[in-house]
Amino acid sequence: MEKLSTIFTATHGVMTKEVGVISGELELLTTCDESGDLTLAITYAGAAEWYTLPGEDYYLNDPSDHGVVHRMLATVLERP
Repeated sequence: MEKLSTIFTATHGVMTKEVGVISGELELLTTCDESGDLTLAITYAGAAEWYTLPGEDYYLNDPSDHGVVHRMLATVLERP
């Protein structure tokens, strides 16, 4: 199972299932297993409590695309 993490600044916020919109310095964590199942989590940078992004059942046809998808998500979540 591969885990990737990126810290970024979300000036306009990111929606979470648990607490609504969070903003500021955030950390995105994506995890992909060998079958392509993808999980997405986000937290305030340095915090212990993780939140989930809206949506369910994320899946990659090719698990080797995990890095590209992770970078794309981090970039989209950071944009103003």
